[in-house]
Amino acid sequence: MKRLGSAGRYAFLVVAALASLAPLLWMVASAFKPGASIITDPFTFDPRTATLGNFREMLDTVPIGVGFRNTAIVVAVKGAITMLFCPLAGFAFAKYSFPGKRLLFGAVLITLMLPTLVLLVPLLLQMSELGWVNTFSALILPGAVDAFGVFWMRQVIAAIPDDLLDAARIDGCGDLRLFGSIVLPVIRPGLAALGVLTFINIYNDFVWPVVAVNDQQHQTLQVMLATLGQSITSHQLGADWASVWGQLLAASTLAALPVFVIFIVLQRQLIKGVMAGSLKG
Repeated sequence: MKRLGSAGRYAFLVVAALASLAPLLWMVASAFKPGASIITDPFTFDPRTATLGNFREMLDTVPIGVGFRNTAIVVAVKGAITMLFCPLAGFAFAKYSFPGKRLLFGAVLITLMLPTLVLLVPLLLQMSELGWVNTFSALILPGAVDAFGVFWMRQVIAAIPDDLLDAARIDGCGDLRLFGSIVLPVIRPGLAALGVLTFINIYNDFVWPVVAVNDQQHQTLQVMLATLGQSITSHQLGADWASVWGQLLAASTLAALPVFVIFIVLQRQLIKGVMAGSLKG
C-alpha cells in the first residue's frame, strides 16, 4: 500500500509538472516554427522544419538588445541596493532593541498591504518634482529597499541563536564585523532565496516602468515586449499576423531564458532559503 501511495503521489507530481511546463514548451517550440505553421498546425512540431527566421526578423526589426541592457542595469543596481540594505534592516529588527522598534516594524509590514496601483500617482508626482522621469533613477530607487525583503531577512536572522552572537561580542566583535563574519555566512541560503526572488520581481516588473518611462532609450524588456506587436507591424509593412506571432514567441523565448537559468542554478539555495525563513516567526 505504501508503494502504491508513493507511486500515486509521483504520478500526480509528474502530471502537474507537465501541465505547468506545457505552455512554456509550446512557446519555445512555436518560436522555431514557420509563421504559417503556428496558425495552421499549432500543436505539432517537426524538427525538420525548424527555422531561426522568427528570431532573425525580430532582431532586425526591434531593438530588443536595448531592453535587455536597460533591464540588466536596473536589476544589477536595484538588486545590489536590496541585497545590501534589507539584510542590515532585518538584522536590526531581529537582534536589537530600540525605542519604537515594534511600531516601526509594524509600519513596514503595513506597506506590504498597499496595492502597487495606490502608490503610482504619488510616486510619479515625486519623480516629476525631482526631475527623474525617463531616467534610470526613477526605475531603480523607488522600492529598492522593499518591505518584503526587510521582513524576509528579519525572519531568517531571527532564527540565529542569540548565544552565538553574544559569544562573538565577548570575543570583541563590533556590530559590522558581527554582521559580516557571523550573520552573513549563516544566512547564506536565505540571502540566495532573496536574491532569486528579487531578480524575478525586478526582471518581470511592468507597471512601474511603463508609468515612469515613456522613451525607448530607457524602456525595460517587459515594456518593450508589451509593445512588440505594434513595433513589428509598424516596421514590417504588410507583415501577416502569423509572422508577427512567430516573432512575438521568439522574443518571449529569449526573455524567459535568464529566469530559467537563474532558477536552475539557484534552485537548491532557493528551497533552503524558503525553509530557513519559515523556521521562526
